Amino acid sequence: MSKSPINSAERPNHILSVDVEDYFQVEAFAGTISRENWNQYPCRVVENCHRLLEMFDRHQVKATFFVLGWVAQRFPAIVREICERGHELACHSFWHRRVDSLTPAQFRSDTREACRAIEQAASVRVLGYRAPTWSITQQSLWALDVLAEEGFEYDSSIYPIRHDLYGIPGAQRYPYLHRCENGQSLMEFPPATVRIAGANFPAAGGGYLRIFPLAYTSWVFRQFEKIGRPLVLYVHPWEIDPQQPRLPGPLKSKFRHYTNLHRTRERLERLLQRYTFVPFRSHLASCQYSSLNSNHAAVGLTQEAHG
Repeated sequence: MSKSPINSAERPNHILSVDVEDYFQVEAFAGTISRENWNQYPCRVVENCHRLLEMFDRHQVKATFFVLGWVAQRFPAIVREICERGHELACHSFWHRRVDSLTPAQFRSDTREACRAIEQAASVRVLGYRAPTWSITQQSLWALDVLAEEGFEYDSSIYPIRHDLYGIPGAQRYPYLHRCENGQSLMEFPPATVRIAGANFPAAGGGYLRIFPLAYTSWVFRQFEKIGRPLVLYVHPWEIDPQQPRLPGPLKSKFRHYTNLHRTRERLERLLQRYTFVPFRSHLASCQYSSLNSNHAAVGLTQEAHG
């Protein structure tokens, strides 16, 4: 299906990403579903990944799949298929535990275990990381040092918003080179936000794609395209599965997880039809970004300072 021809030559290639986890592994139900009991729930992640792969093929786009190590270990065939169909594989941790709940040693061990499962499944090197629940926060910036030491080239975990579960409100809104305390560096790709009345608002991914009107998401895309910046779009396989089992949990968690599941697929289709998307690896190879001088500068400067 062809993209919109309007100014197509001048439009940036946006970044498409998938956080590969099942419906029972999300943070919304972490307080009611024990990881030790994950095997008791019927898995739907393979079927939902196939649906996404078919959708991406129809629109001739490639994406980065941030795979949970638990999924890769149990379903290596779908991980291989994602890779064989030309998409990028990246790491989404093994146990989907918040980074800011771990020690550096625990984080390193979890990340290594996840990468080992992904790399054994597909025989490719993993270069990118995304933290569960965007949980690299001001208190866990040490995780970026660990990722750089482990050979990662980029991260997409720092959400520059204020939220009850995650976020660093003063972080940069656009991709930048992060200088670690240990002297190493890696690229940081923040998820999409828009500046309204002096504050950053989330957009174009997960619950924000489902809950906010599509007109809002389209407006955010236009803001990024006006300045020629790439927008990071993200989805989860369970978000195109409105028939998934309903789980017990707090009212707020149910609202965040289940609202407008029946609309995700259509909205995603419309975005894929209109805009051009590539995986992180393609953007990393084709673009140059300015480095920041220190670890604190990477998260301490405002949007106005860095455009």
